[in-house]
Amino acid sequence: MPRIRIDQIIDHLSNEMRSALEEAVSTVSPGTKIDAHALHYAFVRAVGRKCATWHRVPDRFVEED
Repeated sequence: MPRIRIDQIIDHLSNEMRSALEEAVSTVSPGTKIDAHALHYAFVRAVGRKCATWHRVPDRFVEED
């Protein structure tokens, strides 16, 4: 099974993740003003605390170019 570095995946997708987090908060709590950068930073830190650096993922989740 291949391994991924979850922190590097999140970093690589930071713009998309930030936008998705902002949209999710707006959906769950309409009208709430948030700082998308602060939310993303808090999310990245929480992932770092809750997840190991490396994760094995099934082959079907990885596609080679």
